[in-house]
Amino acid sequence: MASNGHDNIPDIVIGRLPIYLRALNRLADDGQEITSSHELGQRLGISSAQIRKDLSHFGGFGKQGTGYQIEYLQEKLRKVLNIDREWEVALIGVGDLGKAIAHYRGFADRGFHIACLFDSDPAKVGQEIGDYTVQPMAALQQAIQDKGIRLAMLAVPVQHAQEVANTLVESGITGILNYAPINLTVPKHIQVQYIDPVVGLQRMTYYLED
Repeated sequence: MASNGHDNIPDIVIGRLPIYLRALNRLADDGQEITSSHELGQRLGISSAQIRKDLSHFGGFGKQGTGYQIEYLQEKLRKVLNIDREWEVALIGVGDLGKAIAHYRGFADRGFHIACLFDSDPAKVGQEIGDYTVQPMAALQQAIQDKGIRLAMLAVPVQHAQEVANTLVESGITGILNYAPINLTVPKHIQVQYIDPVVGLQRMTYYLED
């Protein structure tokens, strides 16, 4: 894992910060200016003590008895998460899932912009999907390097995921969001996050009674 100055902070804490930011965004959209760890905890099902402990890793963002200024805390969390800038993202694979991702409008106002689409299927290359033209895999490395892209979303069939991941790493990608149901083998400095709805369902069914 690449050093970011916060190597002593547990990854589970980092994973909760976007959840806090999402809740703050909703409060701000409702016109609210101040919140508290108690209110955030009630909304998120997380104890107020845990929220205060998580935020304390990054400095004091509120005062006891007065709560948090929502706009200020939003700004600070965006800075901590490095989304006080816009990140360009390459999307690999434009099957049903990839097309849905390409059409999703929730990235733009949260610090991310899908910059280019790639697929290995000649029938899909050249297709227009929204504002994008699908490019061949042969153009991937040059496009990523020309645009200085560091993030990629992988929405390819499982049998191709590792091969494509290798190509992404060789091209300079340092963060991969993987939708394929497989654990990727990558160098230690590469950040990988996994999204597999089946795993989520299986985790829930453990708790369900017949």
